[in-house]
Amino acid sequence: MILLARVLSAAGDVQRYCQQQGWHFCFIGGVAVQRWGEPRLTQDVDLTLLTGFGDEEPFVDALLKELRPRRADARAFALSRRVLLAQTADGVSVDIALGAFPFEERAVARASEWRISESITLRTCSAEDLITHKAFAGRDLDWGDLERVLVRQHGKLKLEQIRSELKPLLELKGALESLDKLEQKIVTVERRLHSSA
Repeated sequence: MILLARVLSAAGDVQRYCQQQGWHFCFIGGVAVQRWGEPRLTQDVDLTLLTGFGDEEPFVDALLKELRPRRADARAFALSRRVLLAQTADGVSVDIALGAFPFEERAVARASEWRISESITLRTCSAEDLITHKAFAGRDLDWGDLERVLVRQHGKLKLEQIRSELKPLLELKGALESLDKLEQKIVTVERRLHSSA
């Protein structure tokens, strides 16, 4: 729990900086999983920061004054791969996706505040957008997180929104089979919850 508290505190510091800059952003990944799924150990902070296409350099340069790079070519890597790999002064890893796609814009617009404590309130993506992110990433860890969100948020999710956002993303990636896998997860969760009711 000490490690998680450290990560959430670091997320709060990053959020304060983004807000001071007047930037549009939201937390995704493990931080959002704490809110919408089952709390699990997470060692880093992931967020989407809207930069648009072509205007990334001022964002990256400002962030590298606030955060430490995790690799020697962090600036060039961020500008070519659209993700800045950095860390806070006390060593918490921060992955900042430079958002510009319509889905990222909508996810940031749909984000909401999550009050963790008296001193920390974080702006995270919605449960639906977290599922979309997780299905798109498609690692074993992501599918596990996704299933736990489906369970915890059962009956509250806008499933059609998830499908409509995810399909074009998967088409771009050439991984439409992940849409079928999502449907299987939805059915599995429905059956499990129905049988235990």
